[in-house]
Amino acid sequence: METNKKVCESKRDKMIEELVLKGVFKIDGKQLYELPLQSLMQEYEAFGQTDIQM
Repeated sequence: METNKKVCESKRDKMIEELVLKGVFKIDGKQLYELPLQSLMQEYEAFGQTDIQM
């Protein structure tokens, strides 16, 4: 279970890095690290980055 959590966190970090590279620093007034995973995934997919699978 711990390994699965680390993998999810790694994918989350990668999504955040990609969004920052695209110039996205906040979503709905919140820092990216404050957002739930679902919100990050929606924004990430909106930028056409669907290569990360959960």
